[in-house]
Amino acid sequence: MYISIVIPCFNEFKTIKEIIYKINSSLKKYQFEILIIDDYSSDGSIDILNEIASENKNIRVLFNSKNLGKGASLRRGFKEARGDIICIQDADLEYDPSDLTKMIDLILDGTADAVIGSRFRGNGPVRANLFINRVANFIITTLTNIFTNLSLTDIECCYKVFKKNDIQKINLKENRFGIEPELTIKLAKLNLKIFEVGISYYGRTKDEGKKIGFIDGLRAIYCIFKYSLFK
Repeated sequence: MYISIVIPCFNEFKTIKEIIYKINSSLKKYQFEILIIDDYSSDGSIDILNEIASENKNIRVLFNSKNLGKGASLRRGFKEARGDIICIQDADLEYDPSDLTKMIDLILDGTADAVIGSRFRGNGPVRANLFINRVANFIITTLTNIFTNLSLTDIECCYKVFKKNDIQKINLKENRFGIEPELTIKLAKLNLKIFEVGISYYGRTKDEGKKIGFIDGLRAIYCIFKYSLFK
């Protein structure tokens, strides 16, 4: 099966080259493309992305005409992806692409239809970050589990791997970080075999470039009720 690594990117000039290198190094045993959706970066990322795409045949870059948000970039990437399997990868260095292999393999061997990463299942180093972020994630994940009858530990984790033919069955709407609960809930409604896998995590602080904030947490809770109770 052909695999698409979909990367939303906004002002990641400092990290984008390294994450591309890590993906290419970690996923050598697969046939894959890297699809980057730049969300109107203003820090020089665009020049770097054009350079990367010109030097690598397996990399495509799409540019949003204005800043639309992570969710909008992912939705565009899902539509444009050429792979049978889609993996979500952030453009920063918080997640280690080598963790994707065990997630992809669960789908390839027929064990799972979709796989979600978890920073709390214990399978590698995890940066001890802000306690309030952990509390917010616990609330969002618990509410999602209540409505989906799943037993996940980390729905806010970036790493999600699924089949393209399944994502084509759902209509995603969120433009920002609300895409995380929306995607999880709508995949659960398809009655798929969903697995969770422990991953490592090298989290950033706000000062180091982390973009998600308090308002995004409130939006996530709203999305849980909206997409659980309505289509």
